[in-house]
Amino acid sequence: MPASSRRDFLRLTGAAGGGLALTGGLPPFAAHAAPVRPPGVDIVPQDEATTIWYRTPAVEARIIQEALPVGNGRLGALVGCDPEDDFLYLTDGAFWTGGTNDTVTEDGQLPYGKDDFGSFGLLAKLRVALPGHSGDRLTDYRRQLDLSNGVVSATYRLRGVRHRREIYASHPDDVVVIRLSGDGPHTGSITLAGTHGETTSGDRAQLSFTGTLGNGLDYAAAVTAVGTGGRVRVDSGKITFDGCREVLITVCGGTNYSPDAAQHYRDPDTVPLAVARAKVTTAAKVPADTLLRTHVADYQRLYNRFSIDLGTSSQVQRSLDSWSRIAVRHTDSSTPDPELEAVYVQYGRYLTITGSRDWLPMNLQGIWVHNNEPDWYADYHTDINIQMNYWLADPAGLGANSLALATYCVSQLPVWTDVTKRLFNNEHNRFRNSSGKIAGWAIAFSTNIHGGSGWVWHPSGNAWLCNSLWRHYEYSQDRSYLELIYPVLKGAAEFWQARLIPTTVTDPDGTTREVLIDDTAWSPEHGGDSKGITYAQELAWELFEEFTTASRVLGRDAELASALAATQAKLYLPRVSPKTGWLEEWMSPDNLGETTHRHLSPLIGFYPGDRIAADTSPAALLEGVRALLTARGMDSYGWACAWRSLCWSRLKEAEKAYQLYLTILRPSMNNGNGTSANWFDMYSQGSYTIFQIDANLGGATAALEMILYSRPGVIELLPALPAAWADKGSVTGVGARGGFEVDLSWRDGKAKLATIRSVGGTTTELHAGDFRKKISLKPHESVTVRIP
Repeated sequence: MPASSRRDFLRLTGAAGGGLALTGGLPPFAAHAAPVRPPGVDIVPQDEATTIWYRTPAVEARIIQEALPVGNGRLGALVGCDPEDDFLYLTDGAFWTGGTNDTVTEDGQLPYGKDDFGSFGLLAKLRVALPGHSGDRLTDYRRQLDLSNGVVSATYRLRGVRHRREIYASHPDDVVVIRLSGDGPHTGSITLAGTHGETTSGDRAQLSFTGTLGNGLDYAAAVTAVGTGGRVRVDSGKITFDGCREVLITVCGGTNYSPDAAQHYRDPDTVPLAVARAKVTTAAKVPADTLLRTHVADYQRLYNRFSIDLGTSSQVQRSLDSWSRIAVRHTDSSTPDPELEAVYVQYGRYLTITGSRDWLPMNLQGIWVHNNEPDWYADYHTDINIQMNYWLADPAGLGANSLALATYCVSQLPVWTDVTKRLFNNEHNRFRNSSGKIAGWAIAFSTNIHGGSGWVWHPSGNAWLCNSLWRHYEYSQDRSYLELIYPVLKGAAEFWQARLIPTTVTDPDGTTREVLIDDTAWSPEHGGDSKGITYAQELAWELFEEFTTASRVLGRDAELASALAATQAKLYLPRVSPKTGWLEEWMSPDNLGETTHRHLSPLIGFYPGDRIAADTSPAALLEGVRALLTARGMDSYGWACAWRSLCWSRLKEAEKAYQLYLTILRPSMNNGNGTSANWFDMYSQGSYTIFQIDANLGGATAALEMILYSRPGVIELLPALPAAWADKGSVTGVGARGGFEVDLSWRDGKAKLATIRSVGGTTTELHAGDFRKKISLKPHESVTVRIP
């Protein structure tokens, strides 16, 4: 990592309000001082908490569909809550095989295998056994994910005696905590196993193992337990507890990964076994109530920044467990369940808080896998998936959690730049720059955490990553954040300055002109290779817009910015096809791909881009957008439905946007697309399904886009409010681009009251139907507007 970027890492302490303190240059898994304990915290009581709940434990054979997730951004776990034989599948965000992957195949592309490119995987399995806690003697079972407090729990009675267990992953203490409590004694055992043939050893009341992957990554995991009353000891490779009124179990694991290219992404000073053992020992010495309060205070600092109320559901709907409620909403499509639909947004926020905190962003599965063979290696897909993972953060009051994506890109930049210089213009790479010029950085469709890319080159991937990084600056207006990402923006812009090639086009009026177009590429993920694809042209336009703005704000590289502005003005921009009536996907009036393809690549300039906008673009162009979106259809994979919904919202087609939102929420049955019992989004592969977190996060974003649309200079209230939510509702803490947050209430489909708070922005215009009002604020000021 360049020295200037490292300084930016250390200086950046949580843009977008209340944010995320990066850990003073330490790698994410390292020894650190004990957290400051809160003097008190308001734990939301059961009858007031927002929950997802079930009447049965998760079945281990269906762990990815039924187990509940906990996480602290680095550690993740899937938890079953079986009273007699509980399981916990533990992950660490840096537990990756593979490496830099800086060789090319015979066709000039990059290898994409588990050993060369690498894969995210499962660190450990923990089991907690309580013999006899089963059968007819067990009653009143309830399992839940408490979104208000960030805790998974299970309660039940055994022979009439109340039992409770709670599980959470504490960010301040950096451990997973399991607490067994209630009115009766607990007798049972704990086992810990690695997933790569490690040997688990026991010492006093602690179990641990360590190992090294083939790429040299060291890792370890440890667990310990303390009891109140009774006895706890290690016996025959297990921790056993006997007659304990309460049992507190703390689990930790990690690697010696470091987000530092200069150190080859390893921290030579971190010994994972020593760190894991020290953390579980330290946490186990803290009273259980104090551990919980520390966790809840940290979690609520993020969770409580936002609220959403879409209306009141019926008592019958509320009485249903969460899986039944998803099913009933789908089968009874004419009866809205607004509380359910609001909780889905909060669940997306929970996944963001628990899955994205420190140095590494969420991959295809967030930080939750159940084996070492995840599809597509649970990688970072750069043509929608990693980007969609962060569409929710800023609108939902979690801008600080998007910093993981920025720090990842900055840490990978030195290797991405080096590999691009050496390999991108390989003579066998059909996507190479035909001019022979090369500059900046590029990536492939898949990236790992070691600076490596895999599969085929993705020339537009750098611009789309930059667009995602830029979104957080638009929401926060944080100059220090802009300084952090500036080298990433600049390198991508320089790549595109070298890549574009001239060609001559004939306009509809018969005139000819010279324009700049992308070299040979692929419109993800269909059609043949082509030049000047809409996807690339739009992303290049957005990138140049972003870089020239960043250059002006920071007072840097004025000459380069001027040259890029001139280049931007020469870009070929897509037309509406006279044959199909659609916005063209290729520089051709013909449709060269699949009409109903899952990707909306040619609409990237409409969402998430801004070059095409419903209130500023020519009607004919917007009709071309509408026609293409209509042709794509109203059904697809979850993430594709989320993207479609967002585009329909921008066209102000509320019911179509809402229909697609409900399609995401449909139950996944018979290995089909949809929402599983634990609310993970499932991607159908015919004979099985895959969890992909992007749809959870993109779907939640789609709900918010129906309520508020923003771009710098404009905040529009209720642009696409569906009838199901029109009666009355409210949101607080919604992020708006330009540097604002909005609280909003509505009734009978019309906005009534809005409070606009500046988090760095100064001017915007508020729109609500025909209502217009210019807003001028100093940073951190607010104004409340009553809308007639």
